Amino acid sequence: MRRNDIIHIGLLLAALGAAYVLPFELLLLSYAILGPAHYFTEINWLHDRGYFLPHRGIALALVAAALGAMFIADPYWTGVLLWSLFVLCAIAATVKDPRRAGLYGVIAFAATLAMVLADVPFGIAGVLLPTLVHVSLFTLVFMTLGAVRAKSKVQFGIVGAYLAALLLIVVVPPWRGSVVPALARLGEDYFGGVAPALGSLLGAPDLRFGGRVTGLLSFVYTYHYLNWFIKADVIRWSAIPRPRLIGIALASAAATGLYFYDYGIGFLVLLLISLMHVLLEFPLNALSMRQLGSAVLSRSAKA
Repeated sequence: MRRNDIIHIGLLLAALGAAYVLPFELLLLSYAILGPAHYFTEINWLHDRGYFLPHRGIALALVAAALGAMFIADPYWTGVLLWSLFVLCAIAATVKDPRRAGLYGVIAFAATLAMVLADVPFGIAGVLLPTLVHVSLFTLVFMTLGAVRAKSKVQFGIVGAYLAALLLIVVVPPWRGSVVPALARLGEDYFGGVAPALGSLLGAPDLRFGGRVTGLLSFVYTYHYLNWFIKADVIRWSAIPRPRLIGIALASAAATGLYFYDYGIGFLVLLLISLMHVLLEFPLNALSMRQLGSAVLSRSAKA
């Protein structure tokens, strides 16, 4: 077992344990302290790789879309926007032939229009795609793809442990109480919309922002951040120019400081940066899903 795998397992268990001990507090503290560092370092990493897009101008359009989404009050139209951007990013990242990409774009537009006319509940996507889906499903895709590429039984075991942790929180939810009630109220103010959206998706309309949902969010957010920071061979900290690394550190510290000065203002600022990083990661998400699908089909064919 590699040293990094041992650290990986330790961080997963630590995130799970903390989610049970301080479910409400962990969610907010992870988002405020680990979140900014994750957003800035990943945007930097994506920038150096051209955002996995054929043209950097598309990345600028995604940044503009993130800013525009901040002014959309209706989750339904936010969902339409996010879904459309994800599909377009998937086409741009995976289809090299411009003509074929254009054809797929037209088909995607027609399909999306048909779904809008059919009143598909895009509001669920507007809430869950940049939150729970991003920090849990896409993380699972990256983990599984890494295990497949490495052909590592240990990494597959970590994937299994991650799924088992999610199941444990659902079956045996953390304590519903909060050590710091003020943080619990803030958590419900800023993340409370996840519960009804998830409930609508699962057919559980009475789902509330209690121990189960909060514990789930606390675990997946904390693990999502920690899982990124331990990828030293991917991030290559030593390769980041020192002035840029200092700038990232200062920006992250300033964002966290703003949270503790005024959580409302801090949340608004980081919500924009968070949404930017979610949209800029869309091409990589789509590319990784395609690569994972190809790897699974290839193994199935060989079997």
